[in-house]
This record gives sequence, C-alpha cells and structure tokens, in this order.
Amino acid sequence: MVVMEQDAGNMVVEQTTSYTTVALMTTTAALGLLTLLAKAYPSKPKGKLPPVIPHTIPFLGHAINFGDSPIEFLVAAYQKYGPVFTFQMVGKTFTYLIGSDASRLFFDSRNEVLNAEDVYSKLTTPVFGKGVAYDVPNPMFLEQKKVMKTGLNIARFRLYIPLIQQETEDYFKRVWGESGEKDLFKALSELIILTASSCLHGSEIRSILDTSVAKLYWDLDGGFTPEAWLLPSWLPLPSFRRRDEAHRAIKKVFYEAIQKRRESGESQEDMLQTFLDSTYKSGRPFNDDEIAGMLIGLLMAGQHTSSTTGSWMGFFIAQHKNVQEDLKEELERVFGSSESLDYDGLKDCGLLERCVKETLRLRPPIMTMMRMARKDVSVLGFDIPTGHQVCVSPTTNHRLPDTWEDYGTWQPDRFLDNTGVLSEEKFCYIPFGAGRHRCIGESFAYVQIKTIWATLLRRYDFELVNGKFPDIDYTTMIHTPKDPMVRYKLRAQ
Repeated sequence: MVVMEQDAGNMVVEQTTSYTTVALMTTTAALGLLTLLAKAYPSKPKGKLPPVIPHTIPFLGHAINFGDSPIEFLVAAYQKYGPVFTFQMVGKTFTYLIGSDASRLFFDSRNEVLNAEDVYSKLTTPVFGKGVAYDVPNPMFLEQKKVMKTGLNIARFRLYIPLIQQETEDYFKRVWGESGEKDLFKALSELIILTASSCLHGSEIRSILDTSVAKLYWDLDGGFTPEAWLLPSWLPLPSFRRRDEAHRAIKKVFYEAIQKRRESGESQEDMLQTFLDSTYKSGRPFNDDEIAGMLIGLLMAGQHTSSTTGSWMGFFIAQHKNVQEDLKEELERVFGSSESLDYDGLKDCGLLERCVKETLRLRPPIMTMMRMARKDVSVLGFDIPTGHQVCVSPTTNHRLPDTWEDYGTWQPDRFLDNTGVLSEEKFCYIPFGAGRHRCIGESFAYVQIKTIWATLLRRYDFELVNGKFPDIDYTTMIHTPKDPMVRYKLRAQ
C-alpha cells in the first residue's frame, strides 16, 4: 500500500506512535540523551488550552500506558476529556484531535501551519536519502509527488494486475505448497516487496530481486522504528548501521538499473520510466540520486501497510467462513473459468472491495498521523500553541460508538448500504487520510490487495489455527498481528 499524501509535503506513511520500546530505555544515560534532544516546551497560549491529562512519571509521561494500549488510552481520554486533549510523552507535548469535527483542523490545515517535515524528516531521510521527500523544500516535494501520482493511474493498473497475479501464484506455489500452517504476515511482507518492485521499479530491478537484495530491504526497514523517530540518526546503533549500509547498497542497485535503462533506449510502462521522462517546472530532469530515492520511497512507504492490511483481511476471512464462501462465489460469478484477473472484473467484485474497506476501518495500519504546529491554531473553542505535536488517530475515529454501530465487529456489508454507519461525516473514515492530505497511493493499494486475495481465494481454503484470532502487536510502528499463523488447504478443483 503506497501511502503518500497528495499535498503539503506529506508523502510517506504516517507512522504510529508506539512507545513500549522507548519506555524500556530506562537507563539514566538514555533518558538524559533524549532530554537533550527533546524540543523546547511549547509557547504559552493566548487563549483556552485543551484539557491536559495529568501524569506522574517525569519525562516519560504517559509513554508506558500509551505504548501498552494506545487505542484504549485514546478512547478513554476521549470519553473523559472530549475530542481535544493534550498529554506528555518522552519530553514532547501531544494534542490529539478525536472525531470528525476535531479532525477537520488537521486535514484542512496547510503545511506551513501544521507541518509534517518537522515530525518525519529525521525518520525518512536516512531511509529514502537526500534530495527527496522531507529533505527538499516543500514546493519541490510537491512536484515530485505530482510525478508519482501520474504513474498511479488506471491505465497502469490494468498492466499491473497480471504482474501481481503472477507474482502471487509463483510465490505461494514455491513457498506454501498445497496445505499446511504458515506465517501469513511473513508471506505477504515478502510478496508485497516482489509485487511492488515488479509493478513500480521495472524489469531491471525486479530481475535481480533475489534473497540477498530482499534482505537489504529488511535492513533498510530498520530505519522505521520508535528509536529512529526519537534518536539522532548518527548514533552507532546496530539497526542504524544496517539501515545505512542497506541504503548505500540499494542505491547502487538502482543506479545500475537506471544506467541500463538509459543505455537501452527502450521505454517501459513503469515508475522508473516515469521518473526518467519527467522534469521539474524549471525544465531540469530528475537526477539519478533523486530517482533512486523516490524508487526506495515508493516501496518502503507502502510495504508495511499493505502487508499488514492484507494479513488482517486474511484472518478476518479465515474467521468468517460464510464471507469466505461468498467471496469465492463472487469470483466464480465474475471471472468464471478464466484464469486471468483483470481491472474491470475486480471492480465488479463488490464484496471483495468491502472486505478491504472494513479491514481498513477495524485494523487501519496507521494508528496515528502527526504534524508539528508551526503557528497557534484553534479548534472547537481550544487554542493549540506553536510547538505541540498535533495528532489524529484513524484507529480511534474508526471505533467511536457514536459513529459506528457495533464498531468492534468486522462487518463488510456495513458499507453495502451504510447499515451500521451512524455518521457520514467527512473525517470518520480516514485510513488514507482526507482532504489535501489524502493518500495518492490509495487506488494502487486496493488494486494490490484485491488482486492478491482474489488469487489466493481461487487457490486455497483458509481457517484460523485452533480457532485463535491474532492479537495486535502494539510494540511495532505499524500495528501488526501477533503470532500470525493461518491454516490453508488447496481447493478441490
């Protein structure tokens, strides 16, 4: 799922703020270092501050409670303090906007007011590299995103679907076989790298994406951790060292692919070609370093979120056998005996789409979206001072009982006729953001996940292992399933 926001310099996946890992860094030296690195406390407000949740632990504040049960923490705070509230964690001040009315401020504000670079630049620059994303002035970043968006269109999706289907069939035949119990999240994490590379990177890069190169992606992914968000990128941590070595190695692979494509003189329908053919408004073409950085960004921005959403959807399908059978009947009705999936057919698979949508409601991979307030802002009668980290939680908005009927259950048909949707306010359902911050990769995400699961459901029957539905792992930046084992068996033909 390539999660990139459309405007105001908000490209990359919005990282959730899980602090269990950070809370364990309790040595005096580590806390001292974090204190030195924390930003100054926000300026004094001119008006009425949001209610503050009191804390008793110096510096850490609510990091432990929030890290252990972030959803429960935020819902309880909403019920006690209302839609706008503030609390402290690891020396920083967070103000959350819960519900549609409060969230409007977040999604309608421009980048110079609520700024993303101030929150994410230290996290993304070591992974993507210099010259792209938050490492460039915002107008330049907007131009880069505009080019990315032009490469994510229906004409491209029609070409991508056969590639995703073939990658899925090849992977599961090779790795899973006919029956057994396997780690679904691990499988989809590996598959998403292959499918995204096949569609977006081009044949030169996909052809060399073997086990050794795939490992580089995992090492690079070490840059997306709570420690990377809080600590300086130059610290000699093992994960930081692996991240930097992987970045250099992957950049070298991409440089060679770029040179090979240029020398061949051939044109292909992929994002590599889009970048090679594009220029800035000034007329300057993208240089090799920028192209390589954007290729990394395209993959890393969505790998976790797509694999997480695809995995949760698989567990819901395994749990709800009636829905699984209905999905198989829908695929049979739409595609019949044809072995090939296509864009128009997948669009006709309404239940399949609703399953993705409901999974994104109940298990959105992005628990928190954040911005830094560069100016004082007001919402619902409260004044939020400059320096606050202003946050919206899709997970919390998707679980409010005054918005969603029976909000804790997975019911794909709630989106069939809006049964169970108590409010249709603009910001009640925000797995891909909203407004000027809506993700430009949303359509590709649906195409990718729907193609993968249409392929799998035509091949396997699924059920939970011992009837156990996985718990949520709150210790990761993206809320992944714990013990993500699933049982499968080749369907009788």
